[in-house]
Amino acid sequence: MNFKAHEAAATGTDGGLTGSSSPEEPGGKYAKRALPPDCDAPDPDDLRLFRFLSIYYPLTDPADWNDWRWQMRNGVTTAAQLSRFMELTPSEAEALARLKGRLPLRITPWYLSLMTGRGAGHPLRRMMVPTLEELTTRPEEKSDSLNEEGSSPVSGLVHRYPDRVLFLVTQVCSAYCRYCTRSHSVGRLAHAPRLQWEQAIEYIAAHPGIRDVLISGGDPLTLTDTQLEYLLSRLRSIPHVEILRIGTKVPVVMPQRITPELTALLERFHPLWMSIHFSHPEEITRETAAACARLAGAGIPLGSQTVLLRDINDDPQVMRSLLHKLLQIRVRPYYLYQCDLVPGTHHFRTPVSHGLEIIRSLRGFTSGYAIPHFVIDAPGGGGKIPLLPEYVREITPEGIVMNNYLGETCFYPGF
Repeated sequence: MNFKAHEAAATGTDGGLTGSSSPEEPGGKYAKRALPPDCDAPDPDDLRLFRFLSIYYPLTDPADWNDWRWQMRNGVTTAAQLSRFMELTPSEAEALARLKGRLPLRITPWYLSLMTGRGAGHPLRRMMVPTLEELTTRPEEKSDSLNEEGSSPVSGLVHRYPDRVLFLVTQVCSAYCRYCTRSHSVGRLAHAPRLQWEQAIEYIAAHPGIRDVLISGGDPLTLTDTQLEYLLSRLRSIPHVEILRIGTKVPVVMPQRITPELTALLERFHPLWMSIHFSHPEEITRETAAACARLAGAGIPLGSQTVLLRDINDDPQVMRSLLHKLLQIRVRPYYLYQCDLVPGTHHFRTPVSHGLEIIRSLRGFTSGYAIPHFVIDAPGGGGKIPLLPEYVREITPEGIVMNNYLGETCFYPGF
């Protein structure tokens, strides 16, 4: 079965676009809706979305648009579909024609609304639409660059650190980032079979040193509420599991998924934490903020995991804007990752020194809560290694000589 068929089985769709005025094109080239009478000065986000829906989904009921299942069913998965929303560059068109055997294309209609009409250089488009650079593999790039398979005692479970495991419950995402660490596996199958879940849960139950379970994938929030309830119930019933965590990008690319029903469900399994993958300030919209507010209101601590990406967020001002906006929506910046050595991602990677300069530009110039840990997830399975700019100049029996954030010399006496 090919990738598209696998995804169709997982999401109940063939990837086609529904709610369109034409079987060939979402919406119509000249379809328009009149602005509501009370919109003399509409919010820019409202106006952007209104125009997008008027052109591309004029016959779609708002209830459908706001249903996460509709967003999943109508994910754009082919070059033909994507070309209805944007003029593809030659590099994009050729890369899409040569994706067989690689990370597939999938973008939710919601996330498309943030990039449509913004040009080929728009940061969100560059993260989601493949280019020819993706088809070139450097010698240092490996398909399983973190050697997760080498730390996998049973299928779908990575046990690298003594007290915690990574539980990969699905290979499905609602949208596929082109720099994905697991591009060698995600998108190729549907949700993991129940038997695989059971084997992983039995392993966790048999190892009392495991106190922390990170549920990831793919994206676990593409599971139904019923599936999530079963999974969380089984894990929470293990006495030595203290903390459950969920890793996801769904609040960013499909905020419609964060329903009151979902948050009420998650609230039952505290202590439960959530790591959300944010990459750029333009991902923080009113809808995303509302989704995060719903999660935070359910008592779920939220952290952001951001990948440092060349010409997307590797500018100190862009990064600072992202981090400040995250705090405003109650998401604590947690990790800033150096981009992993995944095949076809060289064009996304920045020098490590550049990441250190970004951290230096933040420390002392903004609140500590806004500063993430800059880390390299060491190739081959070495684990996360934190990196800091050099502040210590000398350690002697008399004391320690340091530079502060302004470059001034400070001295702390020894004992």
